[in-house]
Amino acid sequence: MKPCESISKMIGNLPDWQGKAMNELRQQINSVSSDLVEEWKWNTAVWTAQGNVVALGAFKGHIKVNFLKGASLNDPKCLFNAGLDAKTSRAINVHEGERVNAAAFKALVRAAVEANRPKAKGSNTRSGQNSRTG
Repeated sequence: MKPCESISKMIGNLPDWQGKAMNELRQQINSVSSDLVEEWKWNTAVWTAQGNVVALGAFKGHIKVNFLKGASLNDPKCLFNAGLDAKTSRAINVHEGERVNAAAFKALVRAAVEANRPKAKGSNTRSGQNSRTG
């Protein structure tokens, strides 16, 4: 089964509110970057882009959006509300009747994708030397 099929099956088997919320979050994640790839890891939906970015899972009474390198991300709208003491990850727990600020959520996903990009080495260098000094 393809990862997208596994994710769709998981969402389809969820109670009404969780299925709707998971589908909405999935659409928002997928809309952020063409670099994101849906995968099925650890029996859950995971999006990758040069490494793990975000995982989406359903639990009793809530949905968890786990940003695997969330501790390194700026969260100006304070969406992170779980896993705040974890070394590297941060999470957003969504309960029935709650809605996540879509613009702020997409900005976090975008930042997580960017955090996985390789850091450019000095752009004005050639063979390890500064181009101004030769």
